[in-house]
This record gives sequence, C-alpha cells and structure tokens, in this order.
Amino acid sequence: MSEIIIVFASMTGNTETMADAIAEGVRSQGIEPVVKFVMDTNAAELVNYEGIILGAYTWGDGELPDEFLEFYEEMNSIDLSGRRSAVFGSADSSYALYGAAVDILLEKLKELGAENVLEGMKIELNPSSEEEEALRDFGRQFASAVKGVHAAN
Repeated sequence: MSEIIIVFASMTGNTETMADAIAEGVRSQGIEPVVKFVMDTNAAELVNYEGIILGAYTWGDGELPDEFLEFYEEMNSIDLSGRRSAVFGSADSSYALYGAAVDILLEKLKELGAENVLEGMKIELNPSSEEEEALRDFGRQFASAVKGVHAAN
C-alpha cells in the first residue's frame, strides 16, 4: 500500500497552492505524496493509500464544488477503515458558511471509517506566506501521523 495521496479541486488556483504547500511538508518528512486533481482520479483509488488528504474550496452557500460531486458520491462505496485522513480548503468569509466543504469532507471520511488526525485547515481565499508555512506544517504533521502507523506495526 502506498503512503499518502492528496486529492484536490481548485478553480482559481488557491486550493492548488494549498495542496502544493502541504505536499512540500509531506516531502520534508521523507514521503513522496501522490498529488491529483479530483477530476483525474476516482474515489476507489483512496483505498490504496494509508494517508488521505482531500482539499476543496467551498462553492456557493456551502456546497462542494461541482468537480468534486461525482468523487464524493463514489466515496459511498468504499471503506477507509484504518486510514489516516485530513482535509483543507480555500474559504471565503463573505459567505454565511465559512469553508463548509472542509467540514463536509471531514464528516464523509469519518463516516467511511478513516481517522481524521488533524483539524480541517481553512484558509481565507489565497494563502499568505505565513499561511503557506502553516500548510507545510500541516503536511509535516500529517506525514508524521502516517509514519507513526508504520512504527506501531
């Protein structure tokens, strides 16, 4: 089983910038993550990884973006028991629900048996340089949590 996959959706590039920073953090821990745009994979692929990081911006009044909907529906047919997971996303405080896509994905991963090892990371629109460092730290922490599974086994 491979170690970590990062699957994300990005319209303006904000969430992609976040995914790149998280991937840098994971790499700094000696793990090369697989990074994929959500339209270039399917949910069944998640079962091949010990660590799953999902990223999505929040669309409209608190929904997942359209390009994430099919993947989200496919998730209903998989079991992620024993997997470690985390979620991040670009958010916009001008909407009533701030970063709701992050919460939706955290709940779905939990429902499928994954263990969310970090709180959801929500960043207002495009990450600042300080926030990019926080995202790299998010990746480092996640990689450490996945590596901890190896140490215990």
